[in-house]
Amino acid sequence: MPIAEMVSTVWEETGATLRAQPGFEQTFLPNGHAPKTGELFRDPDLADSLQLVAAHGRDGFYRGALAQKIVAFSTEQGGTLSEADLADFQPEWVQPISTTYRGWTVSELPPNSQGVAALSMLNIMERFPLGDYGHNSAKALHVMIEAKKLAYADLLQYVGDPRFTHVPTDQLLSKELGRKRADSIDPNQAHCGVLPSVLTDKLNAMGKETTYLTVIDKNGNIVSLIQSDYSAFGTGLVAPGTGFALQNRGELFTLEPGKPNSLEPHKRPLHTIIPAFMQKGDETIGFGIMGGFNQAQAHAQFVSNIADFGMNIQAALGAARFTKPTFGGCDLLVESRIPETARRDLTAKGHRLEVVAPYSLEMGRGNAVMSDGQGTHYGASDPRADGEAIPELPHWDGAQ
Repeated sequence: MPIAEMVSTVWEETGATLRAQPGFEQTFLPNGHAPKTGELFRDPDLADSLQLVAAHGRDGFYRGALAQKIVAFSTEQGGTLSEADLADFQPEWVQPISTTYRGWTVSELPPNSQGVAALSMLNIMERFPLGDYGHNSAKALHVMIEAKKLAYADLLQYVGDPRFTHVPTDQLLSKELGRKRADSIDPNQAHCGVLPSVLTDKLNAMGKETTYLTVIDKNGNIVSLIQSDYSAFGTGLVAPGTGFALQNRGELFTLEPGKPNSLEPHKRPLHTIIPAFMQKGDETIGFGIMGGFNQAQAHAQFVSNIADFGMNIQAALGAARFTKPTFGGCDLLVESRIPETARRDLTAKGHRLEVVAPYSLEMGRGNAVMSDGQGTHYGASDPRADGEAIPELPHWDGAQ
C-alpha cells in the first residue's frame, strides 16, 4: 500500500516516540524509519490476521491462534489479559439517539459514546438565530463555543457504560435542558472558569488513529463507519505475528472511584468515535469527523453549516472551524481562515485564541455522502486530510 502525505507525517511524528515499544519497530518502521509519502508499506502479518477473521468471523480474533498470540504477548509484558477475557467479549447492536435541528433529524451513537454531546450542543445552538448572525461571525462562534463547554461538561459528568451506571440520556437530550443551558450563556462574555460538572481528568487528547468512511449504494442506502485505536498506533505494542498495535482506549477511564466512567472490570470507557446521520424529508446524509474529543463539536459545526447556512456537504466539511481542546477555561484554536474581525471580537469577549493553519489537522478531518431522495447521490471529503470522494466505476469486463 502506498502511503499518503498526511499519514506519512503522523507516522513519522509518532514513530519516534513509539520506537522502543515491543514489536513496534519490527512492524511499523521498516528499514528503521517511517514510510515516506508514496513509499509502499507491506504488513504480511496483518494480512494473515485478517484472513483468520475472514475465515472464522469474531472467533478468528477473540479465540484461537490470534487470541493466543495476543495473550502470550500481554503476559510477557506483565499484563493480565487472559484468553477468557477475549472469548468473553460480545459485540452489541445499539439504537441511535437523536434530536432535531432546524427541521433536520440528527442521529448519533448512544452512551458510552460522546454522541450525546453533539446533540446537546445542537439543542443549545437552536435557541439562537445563527443564520442571522452570519457564518463564522464572532456572535455565532461565541454561541457555539459556549454551547460546547456546557454540553461537554454534562458529557463528562454523566456518561459512562450504561451497563454499569444510569446515564440520564433522555434528560441530556431534552429541549428543556437545551433552553436552560442557552439561557445561561452571556452573549458578551466567555465563561472562563471550570463549569460545575466538568471533571479535571486529562481527557483532552486529539485522536490520530481514527479512520472514518461512509458509503452510499445505488438505492440510497448509507453506511457510516468509524474505527479507532484512540492514540496514534494505540499503545504501540505489537504482538509478534499479528501485524497490528493493541489499542489504548482504556486511557479514557478515570481512576477516581465512584464516577460513571471509573475504571472497573468488564466495563467500557467513555469513547469518542461517533459515526452520524442527518435526515430532512427525502434528503439523507451520512457523515463523520475524526479527531478524539474534537468530534462532537465538529459534528455540531458541520450540521450548522448545512442547516443554518445552506452549504452543500463539501462546503460544510471544508469551511473554517474552531476547536476547544480542553473542557474548562477559555483556550480556543481557530483556523486562520476565520475572519480577523471575528477573531478580534472573540478576544474582546474573553476567549484566548491560538490561530492555527488554514486547514489544520487539529480540527479533525471528515467525509460525507448524501442522497437527495430523487436518485442523485453526492460525496465529499475534508481538504484537511488525504481522503477523497470516489464514485463507483462502471463495470469493465475486458471486452471494451
